[in-house]
Amino acid sequence: MTDQQDIALISHLMRRAGFGATRAEVEALAKNGYEAAVEQLLHPESQPEFDEYELYRYHPLAEFTAYLQQGQMNWLYRMAVSSRPLEEKMALFWHHVFATGHAKVEATYDLLAQIQMFRDHGMGNLRDLLVRLAQDPAMIFWLDNNENHKRQPNENWGRELLELFSMGIGNYTEKDVFEVSRAFTGWTFSHKIPIHPWGPFNWKFEYRPQDHDFGDKTFLGHTGKFNGEDIVDIIVQQQGCHTFIARHLYNFFVADEPQVPAWSIEPPRDPAAIEFLSDKLRDSNYELKPVLRAMFNADFFKQATYKRVKSPIELVISTLRLTGDMAGPDPRWGMLGELTTNMGQKVLDPPSVEGWHTGLEWINSGSLMQRVNFAAARLGNPELPGVKELIGRIAASNGKLMSPEALVDHCLDLVGPLTVKAQTRHELIGHVAPGGPLKWTTQAEYAKSSQRAAEVLALIAGTREFQFE
Repeated sequence: MTDQQDIALISHLMRRAGFGATRAEVEALAKNGYEAAVEQLLHPESQPEFDEYELYRYHPLAEFTAYLQQGQMNWLYRMAVSSRPLEEKMALFWHHVFATGHAKVEATYDLLAQIQMFRDHGMGNLRDLLVRLAQDPAMIFWLDNNENHKRQPNENWGRELLELFSMGIGNYTEKDVFEVSRAFTGWTFSHKIPIHPWGPFNWKFEYRPQDHDFGDKTFLGHTGKFNGEDIVDIIVQQQGCHTFIARHLYNFFVADEPQVPAWSIEPPRDPAAIEFLSDKLRDSNYELKPVLRAMFNADFFKQATYKRVKSPIELVISTLRLTGDMAGPDPRWGMLGELTTNMGQKVLDPPSVEGWHTGLEWINSGSLMQRVNFAAARLGNPELPGVKELIGRIAASNGKLMSPEALVDHCLDLVGPLTVKAQTRHELIGHVAPGGPLKWTTQAEYAKSSQRAAEVLALIAGTREFQFE
């Protein structure tokens, strides 16, 4: 494999398993090869831990997460600066799959506690993760399990556990839903302490045996005096569960799939890949890290460039990482959640328990303008540290004169590397060509050429190849 192929492949890995990386970061990873880069991502403990106190020192409001905007700032900042990108990406993955929303929970600190649980256990064991999810106070309140009582079962949690969190429609019956609900009776949380005057207190999970139905239940052909953990044990043994989680992983990390409600009638776009991931999940005894390792090293992953539309969060955070914008104390952090919301992704508040619709549904006439304008404004600013670095590399890569064609190719390489269509490249060159060759020798020449390079970078931000990944 050539150095350039390594750079391209690791750049692809960092976009999918993280939020993108600078060329310097990619080159550092390339020294040890692709598989070593995968291992580094899979072992976040090998990298420095996020400095929470630095965040609070720069942005004190991020500590008092009584309100949604502050909680959004707290998490988005972590995504942008964390040296453990896969840890944050897995938290975002599970936040999408196990969608829990502020619209009902109205306690940002409990939502952030759930995100921390995903951060800590998102690459662990699926069975343990589902049990933790069932014991998560924000989820219990979101799906009404605190109203699921021995003599009056509430089916909301039981239904969504099967339909949207673990198996999908067609793999269970209405009777199964009722039996699951009975098994989770008594799984609730302690009384909440009011936020005023002392500030937020997290809910605590509480099991109340006096409210649990200890009778026999029959679930997916198994009969016993099941409690919630017994139900999860049965779920993770099901082929339907393995396939369902595999398809979610494929949709999030590899290529866009149809929306989740269509999965019972729309086959996967790559059935062999889904079967491969499904088998890995079963064979690993539901451990997720081996599944992720197999996925990132698989040919179908390596060959999946431009098969996903970047979500608004991915677009915004990867642009900030690339350009170095908002890298320190910056009042705009408080408004960043509103920006991704305007693009269609409201952090900590998905539109429903189904999560967000993905793929081409991220794009409409309004959101596309927001996406392009955001990225172009930053890539087109030669004063931002990341853009300065890109331009410095371009200037250092040539002699006294640089052709417009060479400038465009350098920009595409450093931003991606991106492979655009011939017509797109022709249009980019056409923007630069009237100015003739670029010169970098004197200070005045350098400033003028920098501006021209920044204009090309801004135009690239609007290409299909930049908006996809």
